[in-house]
Amino acid sequence: MKELFEFTDKIRFTHAKYYSFRPIPLPKPFKDGTGGFGRFAPEQGCIELYDSEGACAHLTCTRNFVATILPLILNGETKTFTEWKNTLYWRFRNGGFQSSQVVEVGQLELMMLDILAQRAGQPLHRFMGATKDWAAAYKGGGSLLLEDEELVDDMARYVSEGYTTVKFKVGSDDGTNMERDVRRLEKVRKAVGDQIDIAVDANQRWSVEDAYKFAKMIEPYRPAWFEEPIHAHDMNGIKRLHEMLPDMQLAFGESMRVSYAYETYIEKGVTHLQPSVGRMSRMDDLLRIRDMARESGVRFSSGGRIYLNAIFGCLYGEDEYIEFHEPISAPVGVYTLFQPEEKNGKFYVQTDIPGNPQRMDLKKLEHDGLLEGYKIYYTE
Repeated sequence: MKELFEFTDKIRFTHAKYYSFRPIPLPKPFKDGTGGFGRFAPEQGCIELYDSEGACAHLTCTRNFVATILPLILNGETKTFTEWKNTLYWRFRNGGFQSSQVVEVGQLELMMLDILAQRAGQPLHRFMGATKDWAAAYKGGGSLLLEDEELVDDMARYVSEGYTTVKFKVGSDDGTNMERDVRRLEKVRKAVGDQIDIAVDANQRWSVEDAYKFAKMIEPYRPAWFEEPIHAHDMNGIKRLHEMLPDMQLAFGESMRVSYAYETYIEKGVTHLQPSVGRMSRMDDLLRIRDMARESGVRFSSGGRIYLNAIFGCLYGEDEYIEFHEPISAPVGVYTLFQPEEKNGKFYVQTDIPGNPQRMDLKKLEHDGLLEGYKIYYTE
C-alpha cells in the first residue's frame, strides 16, 4: 500500500495525560433504526500526548487507546511517523482490520499528524496539503423519537441555516412502520421544497426485499440517497439491491475501517462512499477513498465529529461534503474550544493555530461535573 502520509520525522513520546469523562448527556434521547446512541454522547475522555520536542497532541479517545496503545509507544523508542504507524498497524493484523485496535492506531496517526504540524508551524489541514480553509457540509439528525412536527421543524431550520442537503433517520418501530417514515419524508419535502436534497438513513435496518419495498415507496419524494438500507457487510445483497434500484443512490461506508472495502462497494453498486474520520485504521485512507470516488464517478462524503471532519474536509472538493450530525455533535461541541465556524452550509477552520486546534474545554467539563479525573502516564 502506497503511503500518502509518509514522513521521516522522528518522534519519541515522553508522557501522556488522560482525562476521563462522566457520560455527557444529550438534550434529547436519540434513536436510529438499529438502536442509536441513547441518552449520552459516546465520548469517554481525551488525551494529551507529548513528544520529546515539547509538542502536545490533544484528541478525544477511548479508554481502549490508553490500555492498548500507550504501553506500546511510551517505551523510550524513537521512530519515524511511518515506522510508528506501520509497526502498530501490522501488530494487530490477526485481530482483523475492522478491529478496535487498528482504529486506535488510526487515532495515534491523527495525534502524530498534529505533532508534526505543530513542529512545522502550520494548521493541520494546511500541513496535509489543503489549499482552502473550509469544508462544504450537509446536516443530519432526525431521531426516530421526534414527532413529525419536530422533525419537519428541524429539517426546515437546517435549510434556513444555509444547508442545501439534509438527512434524517428511517426504520420506525424496528423497521415495521414504513408508512410513518414515508409520511415524514412527504412532510419534509413539502416543507423544504423541491430544490433541497433530502437523504434518509436506515442504519442497516432492513433485508434486501424490505429495503426495496421502502425505496419504491419513497421514490416520489426523490431522496438524494438511501443510506445503509441493509447490512453494511452484505456485499452481494448490496449488489442485488443496486440491480433492483439502478437509479437510486445507495450510500455505505461508516461501518468500514479500511479502504479496500470501498473498492468492493463500488464494484457491488454503491454510488456514495461515506468513510468516518474517527473510525479509520489509516487516516490517509480517507484520501484514497476520496480519490477512488472521483475516479469511479461516485459521490463522496465523510462523517465523524465535526471538528476533525472539517479539517479533513478542507482537502475535499466543493461537492464532497462532510456531515454535521447535530443531535450528537452539538452537545459535545459545547465542551470544545476552537470550534470551526458554521456558516451557510460550510465550516471554516482555524488558520492561526499550528496543528489541530481543537481542545476539550476541561474547565467547563469540570464545572459541570463531567470531568471524572485524570492520570499521567510516563515512559517506562
